[in-house]
Amino acid sequence: MASSHAADHGRRNFLQLAGYGLGVAVLAAAPARARAQTTTSPLKIGMVGAGRMGGALGALFVKAGHPVMFSSRHPENLKDLTTRLGPLAQAGPVEQAVAFGDVVVMVVPYAALEEIGKTHGRVLATKPLVMDVCNPIARRDGDDVVKWVNEQGGAGLASAKLLPGARIVRAFNGISYRRVGGIAHRPGGLVGVPIAGDDPKAIALAEGIIRGIGFEPVLVGGLAMGKHLLPGTPLAEEHTPAEIRQIAAGLH
Repeated sequence: MASSHAADHGRRNFLQLAGYGLGVAVLAAAPARARAQTTTSPLKIGMVGAGRMGGALGALFVKAGHPVMFSSRHPENLKDLTTRLGPLAQAGPVEQAVAFGDVVVMVVPYAALEEIGKTHGRVLATKPLVMDVCNPIARRDGDDVVKWVNEQGGAGLASAKLLPGARIVRAFNGISYRRVGGIAHRPGGLVGVPIAGDDPKAIALAEGIIRGIGFEPVLVGGLAMGKHLLPGTPLAEEHTPAEIRQIAAGLH
């Protein structure tokens, strides 16, 4: 495993630079041109978590041409999912998915992040992007977890502590798994996806991936803004990009 990571080091560096270049090009372009940017080069994506949201998002990544490895504690149960999605989809244990991905997407119960950080933190810190789709929910994760997250300044800053060194961008935290597939590539104007992150290259890479699956990413700020992306908050509802920018401006 260690030799595999070393062999991929150059590829990851290239991806970081390529993602950053994409972001600069988008920011420099006119708004209409930015909205027209809907594709990015195929990237291997490791999905840590293959539940309802993980499966829905992973399906969009596959449809956009990205090879995807889904993972769970019981990857043998994911055969139906990978068969349905075709040759770009495969399944394996979490360790394998983390090693596989040029980009890693975290879609697990928030309470699981601590152990994931302890077990896979060093590898995650080498990735150009860790997309954090995890939300602390009391009825699932427990009141103590939610209390701790709030004490850290909210989800985002808490995720950074649980996954030290990872280049985290929070995204898709408020869109239901029931809706995400149906509203991708919405005719007449893309649905906005508020994102929060501190690393410019990771943000640029996330923006390209999100556009490629049919949404318009809107950077609302650093990871400290992650607390505003939770379900039940104004930014978590389905909005146009312009509406997201207006709401976010009132939160700063």
